Amino acid sequence: MRLRVTHPARTAAVAATALLTLSLGTLPAQATDTGAARTPAAGRHTPALDREALRASLDAFRDAGMYGAFTSVRAGHEKWRGATGVADTATGRPMGPGFEQRIGSISKTFTAVAVLQQVERGRIDLDAPVGRYLPGLVTGERGEKVTVRMLLNHTSGIADYILPAFPGIVDDPGAALDRNRLRHIEPEELARLGLAAAPVQERGRFSYSNTNYILAGLVLEKATGQDAEAYITRHVIRPAGLRHTYYPSSPSLKGPHPRMYESFYGYIDPPRDYSTYDMSWAGTAGAMVSTTDDLNTFYRKLLGGELLRPASLREMKTTVPGYETPPGEEPLMRYGLGIYTLMMPSGGWYWGHDGGVFGAGTWSLSTEDGRRQVSLAYNYMKWQRFDDQGQQLPDPITPAMYAYVDGALSGAPASAGLRSAAPVTLPPLVGGLPVR
Repeated sequence: MRLRVTHPARTAAVAATALLTLSLGTLPAQATDTGAARTPAAGRHTPALDREALRASLDAFRDAGMYGAFTSVRAGHEKWRGATGVADTATGRPMGPGFEQRIGSISKTFTAVAVLQQVERGRIDLDAPVGRYLPGLVTGERGEKVTVRMLLNHTSGIADYILPAFPGIVDDPGAALDRNRLRHIEPEELARLGLAAAPVQERGRFSYSNTNYILAGLVLEKATGQDAEAYITRHVIRPAGLRHTYYPSSPSLKGPHPRMYESFYGYIDPPRDYSTYDMSWAGTAGAMVSTTDDLNTFYRKLLGGELLRPASLREMKTTVPGYETPPGEEPLMRYGLGIYTLMMPSGGWYWGHDGGVFGAGTWSLSTEDGRRQVSLAYNYMKWQRFDDQGQQLPDPITPAMYAYVDGALSGAPASAGLRSAAPVTLPPLVGGLPVR
């Protein structure tokens, strides 16, 4: 069925949210600091895992309307894995706790680690203009003024390539996604599409864009003389000891995985399975596959200083405000170099990233010391709905998801109150979930 959008405000809302990422605001990039200095040290006291409460909260996420989810939680030496709901709505196949998942923009943390490794080797300068490394691609003023750091913290002002890469996605998203299931697209083409698109923010202000991380991958290739995905595999994934994390070499995943259902805010009805998809459209910005166990291991080793030198980790945790706030009000999310810190409703600050691709959502957060962690993966995307003015309508799934993640990190069952009807201010995510 062809879905037409006729209301101008709704058309604008769908066009904005079609970006699988959310541009969250505009504050001056010079208002930076290290996350370690700004954010309280969460997790010094690590409550024991309450497996019964975790199970109940995960099931509540399913009961709120999520098809299926799986998760890994860690507190000190304690670990818990769980799964709920179905991996396949047609057969009723249950979700499994060790499944693989497309992790979307969590891939950006891996790309940033690889770039910072090259900074350590003196082959990349964070504050050098991108035109130094990609002179034939990023030209003119942008080639001179946009730095590698601006790519990694999304202050380059370069637009996202998603809309031009998927023509017709606003008018008929199902047809646009179907047409491109097996399409291969080179990173240089993605970069050119983003560079040609009209900027949504001026340079120096935070504006989340996948184009930044496609360009970062190309800078990495220039510095190393190697394919970016191959370099990240050898120098980030393997040293971290990750056994089920990889860039897909085909449209299908290797191991056990759920089907991945995309609703596109109700414009694909019923939601359609996009678990088989050529992920070249995401590349170093979001093509990776992993497991929730591997993600916990990765962020624990990263935050523990096992993948980068201390100076590089400090650079990574130097943040810019992730969205604009009224005067005197601090943002709940601040973005560093491929990683963000955000405050959850229970009051703790955590480090990590989220990711969203067609049909698959993933979220991984850790305390700053890496002792408390949660990674969550789910197989139904863009369940949110909007009114004719483009305002997001209340839904039960979003607060249930936050309740689970917040409770897993804090160990506080009180966070289950997020599932009530009371209004709650939720921090924004950047990999595909508009929650503000």
